[in-house]
Amino acid sequence: MPETPDAKARVRQAFHRAAGTYDQAAVVQREICRHLADFAAAHPCGRTLDRVLDAGCGTGHALDLLAATHPGAEVLALDFAPGMLARVTGHPRVCGDLEHLPLATACMDAVWSSLAVQWCRPAAMFAELARVLRPQGIAWIATLGPATLHELRDAFRTVDDAPHVIDFHPPETWQAAAERAGLKVRALRRRPCAALAPDLRGLLRHIKAIGAHTVSNTPRAPLGRDAWRRLQARYEIWRRDDGQLPATYDVILLAVERIECRQHPPGS
Repeated sequence: MPETPDAKARVRQAFHRAAGTYDQAAVVQREICRHLADFAAAHPCGRTLDRVLDAGCGTGHALDLLAATHPGAEVLALDFAPGMLARVTGHPRVCGDLEHLPLATACMDAVWSSLAVQWCRPAAMFAELARVLRPQGIAWIATLGPATLHELRDAFRTVDDAPHVIDFHPPETWQAAAERAGLKVRALRRRPCAALAPDLRGLLRHIKAIGAHTVSNTPRAPLGRDAWRRLQARYEIWRRDDGQLPATYDVILLAVERIECRQHPPGS
């Protein structure tokens, strides 16, 4: 997880560079988007939606879906990677970080965020969502849990002890951070989704093409021939009956609501 400004800048640059290849590679990301849409429909907002924010919109895949689901609402696109945001059309755009939203307080009825908040500090991100949501506003979030790319993590243990796969927060961390920010967790669900390829090189190309590869503080030398053979051989234990190799995404779905503040009468 990017814990420093430099690390966050590397993540931003990785997604900026991946803008041209993202849509072609983002098969699993679109599947997760569909799951989030079903999840949002099952947990609707309790107020009329006039303004909806797609926080971490990428190239804008979900924007038309949000506009169709909430006719009459203004749908705002926000992303921190300029290359991604440049590909958005037909909707107002703003470049910004989810930990420092360039938006007014209580300006949004709903926030949608699919596969973006895992690059944020949970406390800072939820504090910002609580700030920009109106009372009874809702946020629908899809993020990644600690079992993400567990096959790759396992295979790399045959190579060395260095971390090669990003560590993501468990559901309990997201729930606790939301509640500390004053948000009510209305629903939480966890489900796996998998990218598939006939070989390991194809899976690694997929991860790189969407900008989600590990951003390390120090460049690593390419794997040697023997290390690559060990990696491939270990990954074979995960091959499915249909002949495909999976890269599993541990998807966490959250619906959190901004609770309306009520004034207590004097002396109560």
